Amino acid sequence: MFLTMIAAKIRAYLRYRETVRELSRLTDRELDDLGLSRSDIQYVARTHATA
Repeated sequence: MFLTMIAAKIRAYLRYRETVRELSRLTDRELDDLGLSRSDIQYVARTHATA
């Protein structure tokens, strides 16, 4: 049970980092097309990682 919880936290963190990395690569124009700004990236990534 404990190891399962740790593994889930690690997977969520990896999803978070991947999402931040991918969104950070986008231009401001591309982010605007998605309705996001650079300041939204961490929030969106955190939300995606916990979903």
